[in-house]
Amino acid sequence: MLKLGVNIDHVATLRQARYRGMDDGEPDPVAAAIAAEEAGAHGITAHLREDRRHILDRDVFRLREAIRTRLNFEMAVVPEIIDIALRLRPDICCLVPEKRTEVTTEGGLDVAGACDAVRDATRRLQDAGIEVSLFVDPDLAQLDAAARTGAQFVELHTGAYAEAWHSKRERNLQIERLAAAARHAKGLGIRVNAGHGLNLQNLPLLHLVPHLVELNIGHSIVSRAVFVGLQPAIREFLAAMQGYPG
Repeated sequence: MLKLGVNIDHVATLRQARYRGMDDGEPDPVAAAIAAEEAGAHGITAHLREDRRHILDRDVFRLREAIRTRLNFEMAVVPEIIDIALRLRPDICCLVPEKRTEVTTEGGLDVAGACDAVRDATRRLQDAGIEVSLFVDPDLAQLDAAARTGAQFVELHTGAYAEAWHSKRERNLQIERLAAAARHAKGLGIRVNAGHGLNLQNLPLLHLVPHLVELNIGHSIVSRAVFVGLQPAIREFLAAMQGYPG
């Protein structure tokens, strides 16, 4: 069964638009996480950025205590955040690139160009009993580098596929690229997740990509929730994921 991880960063973004610098505020991302679990989500994703633009330290520690499924902690490969992850003990850490100027993550982690640092971070996290995923573009060289780090998972960056949606030729090329990457990762013994830019329109075609374990989706769920509510939105995405052949 294909699993759904709900990214609650965008709930925190909405809170910070009004309550930045305050000790409380709405909407509460932890309450959103609990509601997501009740709607059938298989896990919760939160990205603690270095600049704390949305998710805050207090959020992730409250999440660790509150949720009953699986906490996926997205993070940059920097000492401060690694130390927080080791105290937090999430179920899995997804190592991602991070730029202060970007609105959201713009591309995959350059594992090949920073293999030693990524491998060292991976080992520290795994020694603490935390699984590790690497957010990478569907590039075979990056997947080969990911295998050298010892990470158990990769999360394939689906942004290029999402952006190509309105060109049938280009979106089919991107699907083929994702499928080839998933098969290559499987052959390397790495489990495969995917995410970024996925919505109810482009998600069904992703069923052509084999070996997927989990999709991590945030913005489109929160956007859809504006019109139908958070839990109905999550159920719509779960319905769109039904029938995935694996």
